Amino acid sequence: MIIYPTGIATCARLPLIMALTLSTFAMTGCSSFSAMGPSSRDVVHAAQAPDGAQVYLIDLTKDNVNSAQNVMNGAGFADTMGGALPVGTIIHAGDVLSIAIWEAPPAVLFNATPSSTRSIGEGSALAQGNGSSTARQSSFPDQVVISDGTISVPFAGQIPVEGRTTRQVATEIARRLRGKAHMPQVEVAFSRNASATATMVGEFENNGVIPLTAKGERVLDAIALSGGTKQPINKTTIQITRAGVARSLPLETIIRDPRQNVVLAPGDIMSAYFQPLSFTALGAIGQSREVSFESTGLSLIEALGRVGGLHEDKANPAGAFLFRFEDARALGLDPANPVRQTEKGPVRVAVDTQGRVGVIYRVNLRDPATFFAAQNFAMRDKDILYVSNAPIVDVQKFVGIISSTIFPIISLNNAITR
Repeated sequence: MIIYPTGIATCARLPLIMALTLSTFAMTGCSSFSAMGPSSRDVVHAAQAPDGAQVYLIDLTKDNVNSAQNVMNGAGFADTMGGALPVGTIIHAGDVLSIAIWEAPPAVLFNATPSSTRSIGEGSALAQGNGSSTARQSSFPDQVVISDGTISVPFAGQIPVEGRTTRQVATEIARRLRGKAHMPQVEVAFSRNASATATMVGEFENNGVIPLTAKGERVLDAIALSGGTKQPINKTTIQITRAGVARSLPLETIIRDPRQNVVLAPGDIMSAYFQPLSFTALGAIGQSREVSFESTGLSLIEALGRVGGLHEDKANPAGAFLFRFEDARALGLDPANPVRQTEKGPVRVAVDTQGRVGVIYRVNLRDPATFFAAQNFAMRDKDILYVSNAPIVDVQKFVGIISSTIFPIISLNNAITR
């Protein structure tokens, strides 16, 4: 039997120790050697899968910041709800109209009684060439615009009026009466605008229906008539629903941008929501948590500051990512055939039922120019900010596992051989 010195015995047993260590690592590595999320390589690989990539990867640059900002700006009230005419301009079902018909003498169709006659000067259009200075006016009971959008006028029949102006309706009645009445002149006016209302619901002090007038009440006028909002301005979102289309904007944006303070149309439904905006920060950052922010806006660089920045020992500065949904058309994709061109060829992108694409903005904080882009990149509600681990962190974890396994075994071996 050969007896080795203690040091030589330890060295001889090292292969056995290493084998035991590796087998231990193989059994426990899945739980001990774990990451807090996908690596930078995993994220890039997910966006380059040729068959139905679940995400759309975009490098954050100045141009992409401008494109994203244009998408946000295009969804305002001014672009989708603008152009409504003040009340008293367009006729709707339920409105009540007063109609007066003037007939030059001799009145052959509407032979009004003396009590309903109205004197017209000799120089008027109705009096010229008729040998009389008096024309006849006939008034009718107020006409209610029924559900099919029409009214009934004697000798003119059923007249479609919904969506027309009072002047257009007067012209149509006069046209139908030509050849029946003597030089007919028609006057149509609103007697009562039953349909000229907007509905206010949600976080307003007073919910209900407000009347709209020829003044042309705007969004902020209606909010004031309802007593204002219950919640702070910077935490309130306003939604307008018109003809089955709904659009939302933060109240703060409407106040700051006069273009968004649009004229309300009859039948509009305005809702106020208490909706604090927030994003979620995960990964190798100062603190993983959900962060609320004001509707006045928050830039990406400010968002990083609110969560304590990148973790000094773990973060990969070139592996920061922002996850959000974007409209497929805004990205230049056809929802029916969402294929984008990449360096590795065409990639089909997954689109959800709402026509949205999962987009990942890659933020390379090793590039100084990215800081300027991040300063102008606006955060949105429900964004996810994720920072991956630096590759060296995985190496450090591996070394730590090996060290924590080998050193106790060597110490135990030394203790036994002594």
